[in-house]
Parts: sequence; C-alpha cells; structure tokens
Amino acid sequence: MACASCTSTDGTLRGCKSNGTCGTDSCNKLTVFDWLANMQLPGGEQACDLVEIRFKNSRKEYFRNEAKLPLKIGDLVTTQAQSGHDIGMVTLTGELVRFQLRKKKIKENSEDILKVYRMATQNDIDKWQTSRNREAEVQKRAREMAIFLRLEMKISDVEFQGDGSKATFYYTAENRVDFRQLIKDMAQAFSIRIEMRQIGLRQEASRLGGIGSCGRELCCSTWLTDFRTVSTAAARYQQLSLNPQKLAGQCGKLKCCLNFELDAYRKALKSFPKIDAKLHTEKGIAVCQKIDIFKGHMWYAYKGDWMTWHLLSNEQASEIVKKNKANEPVASLEEYTLDLPPKQEGKVFENVVGQDSLNRFDRPKKNTRNKKNNRNRKAPQKNE
Repeated sequence: MACASCTSTDGTLRGCKSNGTCGTDSCNKLTVFDWLANMQLPGGEQACDLVEIRFKNSRKEYFRNEAKLPLKIGDLVTTQAQSGHDIGMVTLTGELVRFQLRKKKIKENSEDILKVYRMATQNDIDKWQTSRNREAEVQKRAREMAIFLRLEMKISDVEFQGDGSKATFYYTAENRVDFRQLIKDMAQAFSIRIEMRQIGLRQEASRLGGIGSCGRELCCSTWLTDFRTVSTAAARYQQLSLNPQKLAGQCGKLKCCLNFELDAYRKALKSFPKIDAKLHTEKGIAVCQKIDIFKGHMWYAYKGDWMTWHLLSNEQASEIVKKNKANEPVASLEEYTLDLPPKQEGKVFENVVGQDSLNRFDRPKKNTRNKKNNRNRKAPQKNE
C-alpha cells in the first residue's frame, strides 16, 4: 500500500512505489534500522509482544500484539483507539521495541498501552484513504473559520482517524487561545469529533517537512526525535556571526544543527586561555582580537595600536597568562610571534575545455564562409 502522494488519480503508483524512500509523504520519516532482527533470544526469554506503529507524519505509538499476529515492518494494521479504531503502519518489531520503550520511559506492562486488532482489510484501507483525502479541504475550511472568529492561531495540519469518526487539528499559537466556539462550528460543519492539539514551531516543521539550507531534508522530519534547546551561545562558541537570517531554520528558531558540532568546539577551547584575558607585557597590554580554534591560533593587539596584530599559539598565550599570574616579567609579544608560511599562489580557475570566457556567446558570430570565398577569389591562377 502506497502513501497518498504515491497514488495517482487513476490508481497507478508513482514516486517510491511503496519502497519507503520517496520523501514526498513522510515514508522515510524517523525510520529505525532493526539491528536485532537476525539475533535469536536466549533460552527461557519471551519475545516482546509490543510493536511500534507510525501514523501520519512522525506520530508513533506502541501497541500490544495480543493476537500473536505475524507482523513485519511495512504491514498496515487496525489498532485500538480511545473510541473506534485507527490504521497505521508497523515500523518496528522484536526486541528493539524494548529499547525504544526504555528510551521514552514507557513501562512495558503498562495498562495504558492499547492493542492491535487485526491486519487491515481492504474495507478498512478504503475508508482510511477516503478520510485522508478530506484532510486538505477540512484544513482549508478550518483556517477560514479561525480567521472569521479572529483567533490568533495557525492550523498547520489535520489528521483523521482510520475510521473517519475523529479528526485531530494541530495548531501553533504564541498565546492561549479560546477555541471553544471554533470547536462547535467545526463539529457542526464536519459532523465528526474534534480534538485540538497545540504543537511548537519545531514540531510543526517536523510534521510538514521540507528542504534545509544544506540541500537535504530537515533533520527533525527524518531522524531527529528530540528537540533540545539551542541558544546563541552555540553560535558564539563556533565563531559564527549572530545573523538571525542565517542561523534560523524553517521553523523560525535557531537551527538544531548548531548543537551537532558544539561538543567538538568546546573540547578544543579547553586548551585556550580565556578570550577576555589580557596579556600584560613591558611594552603594553594586549587584548585578543581573533582566534582560530582548530588551528590553535590567537591574534592579539596592543591597546592603542589596534591595527597591528600579533599571532600566537594557544600554548604561548597560556604561558604568558601563567607568567602574569606568577608576576614574572614578559618583554613583548614579538618574542612569541609566529610566522605563518607564505601562501602558495595557485590557479583559481583552470581552463580545461578551452572555454574560459563567460561572454563568449554574446560575441557576434564570425562569417567564416565569406572569408573562405574571398580567399579562393584572391588565389593566384597558374600559368599554363
């Protein structure tokens, strides 16, 4: 069974053809590789009877397989809901489910875990697809109702339950919103049960998906499961300019990838003296102007002579700081200044195919045919 974006109007498949790698309707969102699938349980151990099931976008829940159905990854199943039933896709089975439960702090013997009814029948799938086809229209009408009621909220997504009796509206809002009248109007217009669920801007981006500035799909919609706080200190550690347009992602918040390399920068900075530490010499007081973390370079300038920078290594700067604390005299920074090797001037652009001119197509084309005819006319005739 393909996703909604992989099925065209005439019933033929397009996109990934149910292979799970199309990226158009979250087929590959938050997938987990079952690295315990080929391992056998030791004697006396019972297999885990819980399965992980993914619903629309990135919503995942765990259900108990009481009927001992032979489930495998990719199967569509009918599951128990608070009222009625829902349809989802199996994304994980076996012992790895226990690791996921521990990670999310869910008890395996909890009574709140619902159960799997059966494998989804064709009737269930048809009803589910009919409900999903209504989501775009229902979302549009719900937004119009919210605008008419002047509610400061944004309805970003709608998810229908498998049996079509309930719809969950995901919205974002900066402040508390009184949507009681909105629920009454939507229940009357759509004749279904309504549930409103507020999500953050990062959760909205993970549900909707998109392409980041790096050219790849958003991390939050493919593999990132938890959203850690990102502060401007992460950008300062990495010597990045505090430009909101470059540091913000599609959600409007700071990019989550700022935290990915933060530990490497913090580890490298442990060998550096404090940036605000001043170097006291007999020639004057020097202040740090710039650092190169991974090369271990620091540039200092004397007070009053800010245009002249002196290059020191982080070990040399730490040595001067230690001498200042021990009240040992330091003559000047020139004694410690490093000399960088001169840069080798290389070709910035190498003409490989003989077409190095960017405006070569703007030049008028020479008429070589007329030249050839003129050359033949001027050729001297041989005397017989």
